[in-house]
Amino acid sequence: MDTIANTVTLRKFMSHRYGVDLADYRALRDWSVRELAAFWGGLWEYFAIESPTPYEAVLKDGRMPGARWFEGAQVNYARQLLRHAEETGDSPAIVFRNERMHREGHSYELSWSELARRSAAFGAELQAMGVRRGDRVAAYLPNIPETVIAFLGCASIGAIWSLCAPDMGVATVRDRFAQIEPKVLIACDGAVYGGKVHDRRELVGKLLSSLPSVESLVVVPNLERAGGPSVPSVRAPELETWTGRVSNWDACVRSAEGASPEWLPFDHPLWIVYSSGTTGLPKPIVHGHGGVMLEMLKFHAFHLNLGPTATTGDRFHWYSSTGWVMWNVQISALLLGTTICLYDGHPTFPRADTLWSYASQVGATFLGAGAAYFAMCMKEGFSPRDVDISKLKALGATGSPLAVEVYEWGYREVREGIWWAVVAGGTDLASAFLAGTPELPTVPGEMQGCALAADVEAWSEDGTPLVDEVGELVCKQPMPSMPLMFWGDPEHRRYIDSYFDVFPGRWRHGDWLRIAPSGGAVIFGRSDATLNRHGHRLGTSELYRVVEAVPEVLDSLVVDLEYLGRPSYMPLFVALRPGVELDSALRETLRQRIREGVSPRFVPDDILQVPEIPRTLTGKKQELPVKKLLLGRALTDVVNRDACANPAAFDWFVEFAQRRR
Repeated sequence: MDTIANTVTLRKFMSHRYGVDLADYRALRDWSVRELAAFWGGLWEYFAIESPTPYEAVLKDGRMPGARWFEGAQVNYARQLLRHAEETGDSPAIVFRNERMHREGHSYELSWSELARRSAAFGAELQAMGVRRGDRVAAYLPNIPETVIAFLGCASIGAIWSLCAPDMGVATVRDRFAQIEPKVLIACDGAVYGGKVHDRRELVGKLLSSLPSVESLVVVPNLERAGGPSVPSVRAPELETWTGRVSNWDACVRSAEGASPEWLPFDHPLWIVYSSGTTGLPKPIVHGHGGVMLEMLKFHAFHLNLGPTATTGDRFHWYSSTGWVMWNVQISALLLGTTICLYDGHPTFPRADTLWSYASQVGATFLGAGAAYFAMCMKEGFSPRDVDISKLKALGATGSPLAVEVYEWGYREVREGIWWAVVAGGTDLASAFLAGTPELPTVPGEMQGCALAADVEAWSEDGTPLVDEVGELVCKQPMPSMPLMFWGDPEHRRYIDSYFDVFPGRWRHGDWLRIAPSGGAVIFGRSDATLNRHGHRLGTSELYRVVEAVPEVLDSLVVDLEYLGRPSYMPLFVALRPGVELDSALRETLRQRIREGVSPRFVPDDILQVPEIPRTLTGKKQELPVKKLLLGRALTDVVNRDACANPAAFDWFVEFAQRRR
């Protein structure tokens, strides 16, 4: 295998630093969990983290939630990342293509020195707009270099970044950004996907009218660069009448002078990402500079086996939209000095080999994507051997379980023995609970093991650790990138309810997990009612708001059935007004409302009419019991009928489950 096991170097460092015998990865991982503070203190030293002041203790309080890491230290994610500009200024930090550029066979490269200069210039421009430490900056941008520059400029001055993808509808974006009250909105004028150019100016105008906190708008020109079919000029009345400051992106990054990255407390908020629960608005999850920085350095170096491009030649690509946390993960490879390769567009447009030919032409050594993408390649009978992929060292996958057949397809069609770096974590953590290393053998169908310093087990409902049985994914000790808080949740009630309500003091992630006796692990999908469409998660309440706004719909319920390696199946059940039947026209209306109001990613596989939606005595929809019922559990095992407001509503679902089986 053409890889260098970075964990060998780490084991030697830790053995020398702490005088312990760490013969292999398993020994290192066991020690990292047993000696949590020693591991993270050693990692701080290993990566030469800069701080003008010493930290008092690595972990002062290990409670969950509320762990206190590296108190007294001062850091800055952007400062740590942009250190590489001093060493490799003229080499590329970012290699970029969109659909048009790929058709024409050329890339745009942004050097480390230009990345540093433009980020500093944009940080200074934000300060000129009145942005101060702790203010929120919201972005509505695709996967382009400007998004990375804007983020680093924001982080450098201590403002808090938040990002949504331009394929998300107005209501979906508004429900996120309105909670955090951003001072500045950075938005593109358009985006391209699958050969279709989408003018977003009217949508941006509607966003501004629903975000009264925004004082300044920065417009990033992307329509012309995107190419594709011509689009008519869109009049946006809200933009024409908006009285705030409007700036053009090019003017914001023109200056040769810029803001120097500020020293910030270790737990100063870096970004707000969104992972939705089953009720209420999306959860605005706040992660800190120091925690994300350390976790990402660990993850990229020791679980994706990346290194500085100047010495390893690594070029890292993980296909993602900006609405998925894997965008945050991809740009964090810059912390190691690794060149990142960004692609903005559809992975199979106009040809099935688009992503593979892109990886080949930009010299990517690591190609990552959602597990569903690789499964699609296999099902379509596509062979990446048709393009030159000789530089690829590894394939990465996440977002949903990767089937045994897909591993074998990779060995057969990509390269015999290629390393599958399959990982599982999530938006909530901004890191991985389960990951891999070239030091361990790969068993098709399994992730190689638990990540370093991730004290993960599978638990039964009564809190008993399980081996070789499916249980709840539970993390017993804190990790530095666990959320600082949820925005707008001052007493942490929503935070506690999201992760610590089932097993107090222990993080319950909401995934089904089996850990094999060998240490390998398999994720079987969500154990709660959150929708997971190939890594993009959404709270059911967001979909209900759109569906139930249709006059014919009285009530609705949606579940995502992803378990034990089965393909994801997401049915939507609707109870309609008396006399209304679910015909093809109404089905299409519902699908279109979901496409426009939520995202095309969450259009259900089926829409089915039911007599009524089962609810609890307190009025909550019975999503999880319905999900378990459709996964094969008996009704008596999944619900107490005495706790139901309308127990007869389950009769239809019982019959439906039997028909499906």
